[in-house]
Amino acid sequence: MTKKVNITILDGYTINPGDNPWELFEMFGNFTSYDRTPADLTLERAGNAEIILLSKVKLDEAVLYALPKLRYISLLATGYNNVDVAAAGRLGIPVSNIPAYSTESVVQTTFALLLELAVHVGLHDASVKNGEWIRCPDHSYWKTPLLELDGLTMGIVGFGTIGRAVARVASAFGMNIIAYTPRTPQEAGVVPVRFVPLEELFASADVVSLNCPQTSENGGFVNARLLGLMKRSAILLNLARGGLINESDLTEALKTGNIAGAGLDVVAHEPMRADNPLLSAPNCIFTPHIAWASLAARKRLMAVAAANVAAYLAGAPINVVNATYLK
Repeated sequence: MTKKVNITILDGYTINPGDNPWELFEMFGNFTSYDRTPADLTLERAGNAEIILLSKVKLDEAVLYALPKLRYISLLATGYNNVDVAAAGRLGIPVSNIPAYSTESVVQTTFALLLELAVHVGLHDASVKNGEWIRCPDHSYWKTPLLELDGLTMGIVGFGTIGRAVARVASAFGMNIIAYTPRTPQEAGVVPVRFVPLEELFASADVVSLNCPQTSENGGFVNARLLGLMKRSAILLNLARGGLINESDLTEALKTGNIAGAGLDVVAHEPMRADNPLLSAPNCIFTPHIAWASLAARKRLMAVAAANVAAYLAGAPINVVNATYLK
């Protein structure tokens, strides 16, 4: 460690709501943590910081140019679309992220949503507690058709660390795996995967899982055209970024029965707005962006964020996402 610095965390509550202390950062210098920072307080709270850590606070070009003391940014997440990384690069500010910390937790939530849509555990639990099993003349009943995953086709959009892990678990359920990625990898991993064009994936899969990053080019790409290619029995899962889906188009596809269901951990605007059309869509279930949030995953996140800061202070920043922009 070569120097002590001012470090500010702008929105740390979701990473540490009380069970994941920031003590790893106290050794680096003057350390200030805010649970949440509204946009109108960003400059005031970040003004003296050489290092900023943040999750969802937005640092656009104007904000970055108004922070002359800022030298380094570490996201408290894998995604970095809330920071203008190109502008940071022009200012000579490295931006690091936290790669691969939440993979197993995201995969676990992926299949929690899928299994709920397949077996409807919540529906049947409520039914039993309402006395329907007690009153039933038979030893067994089901309130909706039940889906077996074995033999179905899982289509994975994006085949990075999480996509590969989804493939591994889907294969364990007996599912066949197809995937789309702009650059087909030379090594597909431990389970058989067939790479197909995006349109073929949507048309062929029984379950489509979005596991790709959101970029300036792919916002809303899951639209009426792609949804219209899907089987009426198919399920759509999104545990990536809400902005990948045109939510009005998905609502219409669910209301018209063009697809059978959707399981979403993310929506385009978070927190969810009261006028989100998907709230009225049938067979659409949600978790409130929790796939990343197990304590085990958050502890890994904390350790990598601390390593990011230590590496920057040592003069060799790691996990830098804007290296091509740095002047």
